[in-house]
Amino acid sequence: MNINWYPGHMKKTRESILKNLPLVDIVFELIDARIPYSSRNPIIDEILGEKPRIIVLNKSDLASESGNKIWEEYFNRINKATALIDALNSKGIEQLMKLSLKLTEQKREAYERRGVINRPIRAMILGIPNVGKSTLINSLSKRKGTKTGNKPGVTRSNQWIRTKDGLELLDTPGILWPKFEDKDVGLNLAFTGAIKDEILDTETLALKLVERISASFPNNLKDRYGIEIEGKTSLKIMEDIGISRGCLIKGGNIDYTKTSNIILDEFRKGQIGKITLEFPRE
Repeated sequence: MNINWYPGHMKKTRESILKNLPLVDIVFELIDARIPYSSRNPIIDEILGEKPRIIVLNKSDLASESGNKIWEEYFNRINKATALIDALNSKGIEQLMKLSLKLTEQKREAYERRGVINRPIRAMILGIPNVGKSTLINSLSKRKGTKTGNKPGVTRSNQWIRTKDGLELLDTPGILWPKFEDKDVGLNLAFTGAIKDEILDTETLALKLVERISASFPNNLKDRYGIEIEGKTSLKIMEDIGISRGCLIKGGNIDYTKTSNIILDEFRKGQIGKITLEFPRE
């Protein structure tokens, strides 16, 4: 699966981040808790430099509890402030706010010494497409005014949003990087919907996902689809899922396209259970 996707607006986003970085006090780097390595844009470290930031592990409700714990410990070990959140249901927001206050304390005190009282914390939200940036903004601002979607690329321009908790948020469009050197990174991004399905072979993608889940979380597939896993190939498991869901066409053959769409959709919604697809590469 050869993925090389770098639309023109991605380049403009990078330039915009560099331009607006001096305006903010802190950066919320939003990543997907199911794929923390793959959903971290490697050029972000280069762009942000020493700017204070919080690694925000969103969609933690869709990841395994053990995976969340391992990743939180990993980022803490490398001195990265971390918050586990479920932006859709506003869980973990209090921890994110506490960390924001802690990391901006010195700067806020400096403003107070100059007579600037109650200045809002200015935060930039960064992340790859479809990681939940707009959902987090809605949760923090307690409003539904920011456009969201389940397809990547919904946010196309910078937006400033005021919240009632002393925050001013700068949203930015999702930014990917020019080339995926690691095949597993590309697959993980495709599994979670960070890459548009239109440019992928969904049947191959679903088969790869079944292979990954059956190796690490076999009981999730058994429980969701009522099928046996042991001793079966990924293709056979996929076919059994198709049969269990009635995805059949003339002659009793499997409708692989329909089966694939069901598997991908139900994984992305967390209906196959809590699954972490990768762990720290020490």
